[in-house]
Amino acid sequence: MAVKQCDQDTIAVSFLTANEMTSTENLNQLEPTFMYTQLFKEILLDIEYDGKALKNLAVCCHEVFTGNPTELQVIKEFERDYRPQKAIWWYTRECFTYKMLNRALRNMDADIIINMGFFLRDVHQQIQQLHEQQVSNHGRKPFLVYRGQGLMKSDFEKLQKAKGGLMSFNNFLSTSKDKEVSFDFAGRASSKPNMVGILFVMSIDPCLKSTPFASIKEESYFKEEEEILFSMHTVFRVNVIKQMDNKNQLYQVELQLTSDDDQQLRLLTDRMREDAGGSTGWQRLGDLLLKIGQFNKAKELYNVLLEQTSEESEKAHYHNQLGSVHSNQGDYEKAIWYYEQALEIREKALPSNHPDLASSYNNIGGVYDNMGEYPKALSYYEKALEIFQKTLPSNHPSLATSYNNIGLVYDKMRECSKALSSHEKALEIWQKTLPSNHPDLGTSYNNIGLVYTKMREYSKALSYYEKALEIFQKTLSSNHPSLATLCSNIGNVYNLIGAYSKALSSHEKSLEIREKAVPSNQPDLATSYTNIGGVYNNMKEYSKALSYLERALDILQRALPPTHPNIQNVKDGIEIVKKEIIKSS
Repeated sequence: MAVKQCDQDTIAVSFLTANEMTSTENLNQLEPTFMYTQLFKEILLDIEYDGKALKNLAVCCHEVFTGNPTELQVIKEFERDYRPQKAIWWYTRECFTYKMLNRALRNMDADIIINMGFFLRDVHQQIQQLHEQQVSNHGRKPFLVYRGQGLMKSDFEKLQKAKGGLMSFNNFLSTSKDKEVSFDFAGRASSKPNMVGILFVMSIDPCLKSTPFASIKEESYFKEEEEILFSMHTVFRVNVIKQMDNKNQLYQVELQLTSDDDQQLRLLTDRMREDAGGSTGWQRLGDLLLKIGQFNKAKELYNVLLEQTSEESEKAHYHNQLGSVHSNQGDYEKAIWYYEQALEIREKALPSNHPDLASSYNNIGGVYDNMGEYPKALSYYEKALEIFQKTLPSNHPSLATSYNNIGLVYDKMRECSKALSSHEKALEIWQKTLPSNHPDLGTSYNNIGLVYTKMREYSKALSYYEKALEIFQKTLSSNHPSLATLCSNIGNVYNLIGAYSKALSSHEKSLEIREKAVPSNQPDLATSYTNIGGVYNNMKEYSKALSYLERALDILQRALPPTHPNIQNVKDGIEIVKKEIIKSS
């Protein structure tokens, strides 16, 4: 366990409070990082790795540890000597393997997780094998293991609120049978600034079906330690939190291993599993990367898969997914090119009412929608709807997607009653077919909020936006584009009702997400700059308003066709602000 202390205090944890558990909406629902890393784990365990996987990891590690001769030497040794049956030995060694894997899992760094996928699989499988071999040693009685670590004070506050609730460890979890050793680690951590020392006392019921765990004394790099290693995603119930000193710096926390089989969590994770439902592990990984906003990594993966396949249906799928990547990145010309390649293959191979054709029409419509070519967008969306109405049951989610898309275009064309009617049809289907916390429901609430904003029914708009926000905060990563769009929409309503400080706060949150998540020429960034400029204009802070609007115009002129309506709208805004500056000077 000593080897782990260097990185141990920052292990990724998620909490669920007892109050959240009393609500049927949130029952036993863990944070989104839990669900996404759970799916990552499932997919990586399912992937077939070739002989290049070890070499690719070595290349990646050389880049990360350039200038560190000690680690570079160990990386060479790893490349030369690594075998799956030595996975735990390498994981427990004080070197790059442990540091990189847990840091990548903590930060959801897809690049490193993918490169280390075979190693993650090997560690998990070795724990699983040992667990099966040792199951008779544990008997049927619960036993205790210990873990000493520091928690950031902000995380400790969450832990205190989670008493009676659940706590999950999203990385591999190292524990010990030696209470004294663990207590020493907790004591050391308690002296660090902004940290609280925690001695976790964990009660393990060997009869529960839960994350596998094993004694790794014989397999560990450090043979003298009484270490029990759990695979990723171990979930505990938080029972008792006791203070152990008089400085509020050291606590004992009693945890109980739980088999977390909550129905809502399983429904949501199953649905996300379906969304990342390619036929191979690699396809599923690409689809998941798209879902969580890791667009560059998804692009890289799909390009490799496209080069490797000779199957026409797979080529269509990869072209389609690359279209989706480019659309999300704001590169609309490339998106249309890829989507049209997919459509061309499908039109040759499929009957005229096949759902995959409808999917292609929807995707192309979506790009024209983003480019401001609304009649073209509507035409493609209606082609898709026509196919879905002929071939699918009346409550199928794809029909909801079509109604939703058509509603969005009508909204932009300011045909509010048609927009509202379409969105309500979409919502009705999604409410019948999706778990109550699914992101698509959040999108539907957001879109109805948009229509009510245009109809000047601001309290209704805010009510729908709040419903969307509640779902997105639970189910999307903190830098997801949909969260940015929602914050932007909320900011617009506050601006319209004159609550300028709230408006500014919402728009700045949206901008912060977009700056992290998208390239610097993405039109969504321009939307944030335009919105902030508009609020400053209403606050009569004209020089600030002008600065933001000019930044928006610069992006739009680089990213969009010159005829796009948004360009003229921003130019008009700039002229208004300039006149105000002249008036007030």
